[in-house]
Amino acid sequence: MIRNMPHTILLHPYVTEKTLNLMEVHNSIMFIVKEGSTKPEVKKAFEELFEVKVERVNVKHTRFGKQAIIKLTKEYKADDVGMRIGIF
Repeated sequence: MIRNMPHTILLHPYVTEKTLNLMEVHNSIMFIVKEGSTKPEVKKAFEELFEVKVERVNVKHTRFGKQAIIKLTKEYKADDVGMRIGIF
């Protein structure tokens, strides 16, 4: 039950100059996600939490943890989501 809660999958946004550029140019946002979470779980959690539609999710493992690059559909803007969560 806890595994399906969006806050347990999406830990926090990963913000650097490069990820801010990613938001503006590619309409994507990067999050640190829970180890063991799958792409469909990340997509569902992001859509539920921010009420947007996700086009695709890419994940990679780094020394900072598991990172998910979440690309939004054209109807939604990553900048708007960034404003809501306080990145800007």
